[in-house]
Amino acid sequence: MSSPPDLSASPTPRPRGRPASPEQTLRHQVLQAATELLLGDGYRALSIEAVAKRAGVAKKTVYRFADNRERLLAAIVDDWTAGLVFAVDMPQDDSADLPRALETLLLSIAERVLSAEAVGMFKLLINDFPGREQALAAYTGHGVRHSASLLADWLAERRRRGLLKVDDPATCAELLLAMAIAEPLRQMALGLAAPGVDAALRARVRAAARLCYEGMRPG
Repeated sequence: MSSPPDLSASPTPRPRGRPASPEQTLRHQVLQAATELLLGDGYRALSIEAVAKRAGVAKKTVYRFADNRERLLAAIVDDWTAGLVFAVDMPQDDSADLPRALETLLLSIAERVLSAEAVGMFKLLINDFPGREQALAAYTGHGVRHSASLLADWLAERRRRGLLKVDDPATCAELLLAMAIAEPLRQMALGLAAPGVDAALRARVRAAARLCYEGMRPG
């Protein structure tokens, strides 16, 4: 299996707000170690004992957050994908150049869902193993659906302000993400392209944003 992504170089973004409690910090420590094991060594390597050893904690500490492999996997995916949505930057003061603002938002989403860690998680979840359905549901709900929801809300707000003409923001958001991100993700999962946002991906996002804007521009 290929080397795991360098998680220490770009840690999973954490929600803004109050400082994390000791329990939250400990949970993150355990799930970060579990994520590294999962992406580096695969599902078979994911055990309570291995996670405890990697995290530097007792096994009973890991059991506080998950009592078997399947629930540990679900906790990993839920925690990791929830972190994705807090990392998306929403462009502000964009009425002067809506295509550019839309492009910026799409790139912010792409930087999260096309990262090495995100592609590694996607590749893992398209394989069949115990607990896959629950983990895939968490990945889809927090990652894909929440990204679409963020984009749909952004489009709906610009419609309310009379800046865009779009009948169905939710459908438009799904189509935008399909054009800009779905095909690159498929190629990365198949090993046909490297994870991450490169010049070609930026050009694709720019083209998708400007093409869709032409269809949404008020009369």
